[in-house]
Amino acid sequence: MADTNFDLIVLGGGPGGYVAAIRASQLGMKTALVEREHLGGICLNWGCIPTKALLRTSEIYHLMQRADEFGLKAENVSFDIKKVVARSRKVAGQLNKGVGFLMKKHKVQVFDGHGRLNGAGKMTVEADGKKIADLSAKHIILASGARARTMDGLEPDGKLVWTYKEAMVPETFPKRLLVIGSGAIGIEFASFYKTLGAEVTVVEVLDRVLPVEDSEISKMARKAFEKQGMKIMTGAKVTKLDRAADSVKVSVEAGGKTDVIDVDRVILAIGITGNVEDIGLDGTKVKVEKGHVVVDQWLETGEKGVYAIGDLVGAPWLAHKAMHEAVICIEKIAGQKDVHPLDTSMIPGCTYCQPQVASVGMTEDTAKESGRKVKVGRFPFQGNGKAIALGEAEGLIKTIFDAETGELLGAHMIGAEVTELIQGYGIARTLETTETELMHTVFPHPTLSEMMHESVLDAYDGALHI
Repeated sequence: MADTNFDLIVLGGGPGGYVAAIRASQLGMKTALVEREHLGGICLNWGCIPTKALLRTSEIYHLMQRADEFGLKAENVSFDIKKVVARSRKVAGQLNKGVGFLMKKHKVQVFDGHGRLNGAGKMTVEADGKKIADLSAKHIILASGARARTMDGLEPDGKLVWTYKEAMVPETFPKRLLVIGSGAIGIEFASFYKTLGAEVTVVEVLDRVLPVEDSEISKMARKAFEKQGMKIMTGAKVTKLDRAADSVKVSVEAGGKTDVIDVDRVILAIGITGNVEDIGLDGTKVKVEKGHVVVDQWLETGEKGVYAIGDLVGAPWLAHKAMHEAVICIEKIAGQKDVHPLDTSMIPGCTYCQPQVASVGMTEDTAKESGRKVKVGRFPFQGNGKAIALGEAEGLIKTIFDAETGELLGAHMIGAEVTELIQGYGIARTLETTETELMHTVFPHPTLSEMMHESVLDAYDGALHI
């Protein structure tokens, strides 16, 4: 018989859940992990990782079409969507096995089934409708994740109207596509399909695309997308979907009038909602607001001994946020002394479209709205030798400082590889670095990172290459 008494039970094997299990094991806690589908969760199996594999394919396809620009010949460039999808699934499968290995390495006992709270410190696990275990532990972490949000009349059907899941495994390539929502998920899929040749329309109810980003970066992104041929409709909403056998007529209302757009497929990307149902919250003191579990700064719910992390507790819905919460939660439970609550303003955000977008901290607007006097620096990709050599001369690095203290309030980027560059500013903010320290830092040449230095210099009227 398998052990059923533990120090910790983790419900959900996504980035937050499996990291919590690993850290708990490292700190000497006897740990169980309950997962009903795939180790690695949505991120690894149906989100972050496989989408990046798809986007890598579209990036290479785009570069092949520009071959002549680099003195190369690549004629009759085409793609096989089934092979594109197969590579993406293979990457996800490889990492799924990797998480399984980590569970064994750290002696975490995995229960394959659906878990529900069943009284104080207890969880029942079922598989195929049959109970397979009654577990107990002093501490239980809920990491059940989230799913795509839907709206009345716009419900996905898996064939004509897709969520992110169907969008990753198309059986045939849609020639005409409409994406509802221009956040990171919507824009990444819009970019993938557009780069491979689909006619893409993006509908956003707010007044700009990528609405959580700095407004200046958002405007540059829209300009780049429209230059690629993408149709962007902001301040607009989808009011009706008329589904035929293999196409959809989409009614879009904007500016007081309604347009009807014929497409092959629709992708619904209007956010996510926590998986709070059927995990045994009824009768507990766990509080749910707007589809997410409410927690304190240490990730504990209103029910003593029950914690929640990751997408289940709300924005930002990012794997790296879930992982960090997992470590904080476990170390607090274990009584570690140097534990700090998570400051969400320190969490970088990345969108892997073309061009890439990345940011950390305050936007220029929010910094000004907070009452601060700011200094803003900008440096364009066209002023950077490495960017020109790469053939990627479109983009911008923007930095925002407190004019009185020199604190780096925020950084915002658009252009090639900015999702890799942003962590430099993330570290700077964590270390409470000032503009002086950044100015005195030596950046290697020739690199894209030099633009980060130049943007700081520009905020204080000292940029060298513009």
